[in-house]
Amino acid sequence: MRYEMMFPDQIREAIDKNTPVALALGVLEYHGEHLNTGVDTLVVQGALEMLEKEMDLVILPPFYYGAGSYAVAGPERKGGMHIDAETLNKFARQLFYNLLRIGFRNIYVFFHHQSENFVSGMPTDLAFRLAAKQEIFAFIENQKGDGWWGEDTASANYYEEHEAGSDPFSWIRVEPFMSGEAQKHWPIDHAGEQETSLMMAFAPEGVDMKRFNGKQWYAQSAVKANMDYANKAKKFILEDLKKRMGK
Repeated sequence: MRYEMMFPDQIREAIDKNTPVALALGVLEYHGEHLNTGVDTLVVQGALEMLEKEMDLVILPPFYYGAGSYAVAGPERKGGMHIDAETLNKFARQLFYNLLRIGFRNIYVFFHHQSENFVSGMPTDLAFRLAAKQEIFAFIENQKGDGWWGEDTASANYYEEHEAGSDPFSWIRVEPFMSGEAQKHWPIDHAGEQETSLMMAFAPEGVDMKRFNGKQWYAQSAVKANMDYANKAKKFILEDLKKRMGK
């Protein structure tokens, strides 16, 4: 279900069923001449829309305006955008505040940009990851006050809940679109064979190899992109996402 198309009774049902709520998080960035600027968000959104046909899932409107940086190319006549992490953190805090107030407790944010660096983090995911923890703390402290964890006996099972992934800090999960296991099979690149194939799988309208000019070193392998690669990656990624959302 697309969140913006849901009626209030459907929202209440999703809350009561603890239905996963997912957001595609990405950037607008230059990906050579053969791919459009929305690659990092479009592959995630495409996957979520496919999953929504197979499982109960609430899909939030995608967020494209991450910290793309200008490491690949400047924005002039190329189309990339960069919103600084401090601004992203403020937005994400407000977003998560509202989602928690509404009643959702099973929120996933999947991102693709620079996600090979998830362990150390990059500006976009770090801004959202920090915001998630900040707002969970703020939400609970507003409800229960100081000492909510140490003095409330309901927290006695915290470590067991943490192991099971049901503790309060699991209400919002910010994760890479491609898990570590997925990346082992299909290592991330930028506008090359892997990313071009992913676009063929999840957002084919954003690929036009007639526009490929071969000038960018990072995109040289795009000529090897193919549907066999695309379909194998798609199948694995979709099953992996379903497992990660507990389905």
